[in-house]
Amino acid sequence: MRLTMARRIALALALAFAAPLPVSAEPPVPQITVTGEGRVDRAPDLATLSLGVTTQGATAAAAMAANSAGVAAVLANLTAAGIAAADIQTSGLSLNPNWIGYDASPTPRIDGYTATNTVTVRVRALGSLGAVLDAAVQDGANTLNGLAFGLADPDPVLDEARVRAVADAQRRAALLAAAAGVTLGRVLSISDSVGVGAPAPMYSMYAGSAAPVPVSGGEVSVLATVTISWEIAQ
Repeated sequence: MRLTMARRIALALALAFAAPLPVSAEPPVPQITVTGEGRVDRAPDLATLSLGVTTQGATAAAAMAANSAGVAAVLANLTAAGIAAADIQTSGLSLNPNWIGYDASPTPRIDGYTATNTVTVRVRALGSLGAVLDAAVQDGANTLNGLAFGLADPDPVLDEARVRAVADAQRRAALLAAAAGVTLGRVLSISDSVGVGAPAPMYSMYAGSAAPVPVSGGEVSVLATVTISWEIAQ
């Protein structure tokens, strides 16, 4: 059935009036967003060492054999020093040829091999850390790749830092609201981030020294940052 021009116009107007009207966007909620910081310092109760044994040999087998003997001595000394097997882990193992003649000869050649084995050690009794270091370098470890201090159970300290960060954010928000002559309303959002850091320890290393290696653990700093947004009450 063909529609007349008048009926077409009437139908178009009916559809236009039947369409829903666009909803106006709600105005943005006035708010104050503040970042608070919390810091807690604690004496560390855990140290993590990265020790290495590097050996060379005329052949790959010779380099690995010497390295294995050195690592076995390190593991035996660490065990004797009271380190549990669960706190000792091999973290790196490599065997590479020693190339020579790159500059002087167009045909470089291999002159022996270098084997490296890296072991990560957790020391839970920090009073024995110096003795552990001293034991590790006797008959074995000849590289110290890193020493870091931390907390065996950081969660309670992290929670304390978070509480301090929230209190700091509330203080700052109240200060800003009072200065602006407004009142804080409900909390709109909260987000946080945490981190653990420590000052670099001072230490020295002497293989076969009579006294344990001197080490100072200092303090571990636990930092928390909290960002909170409040609605400004009207």
